[in-house]
Amino acid sequence: MPSTRARDLIELALGYGLIIGIIWSPDSVQSILSPVALVATLTVVLIRRPSRDDLGFGARGLARSFWILPAAAALTLVSVLIAAKIGTLHPLYKASFGHVAGYVLWTIYQQFLLQDYFMERLLGIGLSGSSTVVLAGVLFASAHMPNLALTAATLVWGIVSCWLFRRYHNIWALGLAQGLLGLCFAICVPDSLHHHLRVGLGYLRYRSMPAP
Repeated sequence: MPSTRARDLIELALGYGLIIGIIWSPDSVQSILSPVALVATLTVVLIRRPSRDDLGFGARGLARSFWILPAAAALTLVSVLIAAKIGTLHPLYKASFGHVAGYVLWTIYQQFLLQDYFMERLLGIGLSGSSTVVLAGVLFASAHMPNLALTAATLVWGIVSCWLFRRYHNIWALGLAQGLLGLCFAICVPDSLHHHLRVGLGYLRYRSMPAP
């Protein structure tokens, strides 16, 4: 129905606008708006009363999608070996358990946003499955500007993860795989290129720290 399409389009624009606004805001503003965005996007998705399987957090597709994790681990191993060979491998910034665990939780939430918020609404406005997968990947990648290295990587991963979600409809393996691949990217690609995976204003304001 046109009213449903209009609602999906409005939610799509507001959600994306909120995220871009946060990314390009100073840290003081981000600390206020980030919890607002978290609550707002969760509310918009959950108000339609989807089931856990609808969201991709249930048992549906979990076993069939399990291969994604060992595949991501294998890609990580190969990338680390190549980075060590060419001399770009370096320690992880803030390599504490809390920091790593927080990052992985963040990547699971990113998959929730990508699949349950953005891709669902792109489908709702009438786009085909293939167009939705590509456009969702483009939106995901553009949220990582002006970090060109990370934007390129997330464009590929965004499209691949959306295609995998449409095939298996499960977020767990995708979120964990993204966390693993993101950590791999952080230690294999020089900080001078990705600025500790910062995006938006944080990327532009990054200043590399001198070696101890």
